Amino acid sequence: MTTADEFRALHERPEPFLLPNPWDAGTARILAGLGFEALATTSLGVANVVGRARATRAEILANVREIAEATPLPVNADLENGFADDPGEAAKMIEEAAEAGAAGVSIEDHTGNRDEPIYEFGLAVDRVRAAVEAARARSVVLTARCENLWLGIDDLDDTIKRLQAFEEAGADVLYAPGLRTLEQMRAVVSSVGKPVNVVMGFADPSITLEQLAGIGVRRVSIGAALSRLALKSFVDGAREMKAGRFGFVGDLPPISEVQQYF
Repeated sequence: MTTADEFRALHERPEPFLLPNPWDAGTARILAGLGFEALATTSLGVANVVGRARATRAEILANVREIAEATPLPVNADLENGFADDPGEAAKMIEEAAEAGAAGVSIEDHTGNRDEPIYEFGLAVDRVRAAVEAARARSVVLTARCENLWLGIDDLDDTIKRLQAFEEAGADVLYAPGLRTLEQMRAVVSSVGKPVNVVMGFADPSITLEQLAGIGVRRVSIGAALSRLALKSFVDGAREMKAGRFGFVGDLPPISEVQQYF
C-alpha cells in the first residue's frame, strides 16, 4: 500500500482523523512521535520560516519534500492556487508535489489579487478539473478549496455552490477555510457527498472533535495555527528577555524530551 492509499483510506473511516501542519522536518518528526497518522504542509508556515508574507513556489515544493522525507506518514501538500491562473499551468504544481513525495494535494480558488480575490466560477471549476486530471495521473488525493469565507466574503451559499461543483468535477475532498460555527460546518457537510476537511485555525475553539464527528466531518486540520503559536511563544520569551527577565526559562522542556522525537 502506498502512502497515497493510506491517506485515502483515512478519509473513508467513519470517524474524523486529525491532520496537523508542521513546517519543517523537526516539527514533522515531533508530530509523528506524538502518534498522528498523517501530516499536511502549510504555505503560511513556510512563509513564516523564510520571513515573508508569502513563500515562493520553489520554497513550498522544497518544504513538501522536506516534510515527506522526514517521516513515513502520508503528507498533504498545500499548494495555494498552484501559482498560476491557467488551469493546466496550476496543475503542473500537483505533478511536482507528487514527485516530491506528497500523498495528497490541495488547490484553491483564491487568486492572490486583492481586487478580485476569488476566481470566476467557471474558471475555478475548470482549474479543479485540470487538478483532478493531474492528481489521478499521479494517484494522489485531491482536495479542492473554496476560499470565500476566510477572505471575508461572507457568502455560504456561494461557497456551497462552488464545493458542489468541485465535487462534480472529481475532487476527492472538499474544504472551505473560514467556517466558524458548527452550524456552518453542518451545512457544508450535508450539502456534499465527498469527505469534508474543517480547519480549526479559523473556527470557534470551543468546538470539539466529538462534535465534528457528530456532523460528519472526516478530516480536521489546523493550518498555520501551530506555527503561529510557536512564534507567539518566541515573541513572548524575547520580549521578556528584552525587559531583563528570564522567567520563561523555567517553562522549557528538557533537551532530551525534545530530542526523543528525532
